[in-house]
Amino acid sequence: MRLPLQSRRTSVFDPQSASRLPLASHQPLPSEALAAEFLLQLKTYCEHLRPFPAWTPEVLADRGRRLVEVKDPVAAAVLIALLPSPQGLRVLLTRRPESMKDHPGQISFPGGRAEPQDASVCHTALREAAEEVGLSPQSVVILAQLPDYLTVTGFRVSPVLGLVSGGYELQADSLEVAELIELPLADVLNPANHERRGLELPTGTAEFFAIPVHGQFIWGATAAMIRNLYHFLYAAWNQRPSCSSSCLGTMRP
Repeated sequence: MRLPLQSRRTSVFDPQSASRLPLASHQPLPSEALAAEFLLQLKTYCEHLRPFPAWTPEVLADRGRRLVEVKDPVAAAVLIALLPSPQGLRVLLTRRPESMKDHPGQISFPGGRAEPQDASVCHTALREAAEEVGLSPQSVVILAQLPDYLTVTGFRVSPVLGLVSGGYELQADSLEVAELIELPLADVLNPANHERRGLELPTGTAEFFAIPVHGQFIWGATAAMIRNLYHFLYAAWNQRPSCSSSCLGTMRP
């Protein structure tokens, strides 16, 4: 089931025409921090060094005002699936069909609302990815769960980070996915490609993150979760233990 992450209604403006606002500069991640070897170590760190890493999600200044009316948000999850390739890991995204009533043509992660039979947030993310893009849950190693992201439309979205093993197959559900998009993880997470934009509304300026990269325009909740993934990995890389990940197995969680 496709979850509308930016709005329950079709956008009435072009997000690419929204004004650019100042955004603090940040250092890019080293290539080693985006390699499968480190991400598998990260899984061990998160399991044995709780909490790990110490970091704070980035929140836009107008979020408090825009979320004040959100009551009893609906639980949902998305899968940030990292795909192997000879050139480095790639992140899997989807584009919604132009024929859809809500958010035609928008880019998002595979995901949707939790169902009663889901045993966990990870189960929701994996189930939705299997339904939407045909990704087998058995091909995904769950690395970490990022903090929930509350949308102004009443969803509490749990981003689940997963590393996909080789030999996977993808098959998009044509009713929910018009296009499968694979983008280099290094470019998506490069803060030089991140923007903060603003739309003037009668109630004030509505701010959102945007990531124009490789001819694609990622914005809204999806861009905000990517921005937080950057902060998460940056903190994890700089706080990684000096001992090997194998020695952490003897430590008490």
